[in-house]
Amino acid sequence: MKKLAKIKYLPNNFQIIEPGDYVECAISKKKISIENLTYWNVDLQEAYYSYHEAFKKREQIEK
Repeated sequence: MKKLAKIKYLPNNFQIIEPGDYVECAISKKKISIENLTYWNVDLQEAYYSYHEAFKKREQIEK
């Protein structure tokens, strides 16, 4: 993975603003290839590596 992509996260999809190979998880900072991008938050415009990170973020928000 070489170049960080810039993405706009939508409710059921995402739009690539600047092409790239990956995005970074907002929690773990792990690289997520665009092909494997599954979890994100539309309101916060953040991507998550897996449901574990997405759940952690949700817990943080609810505190």
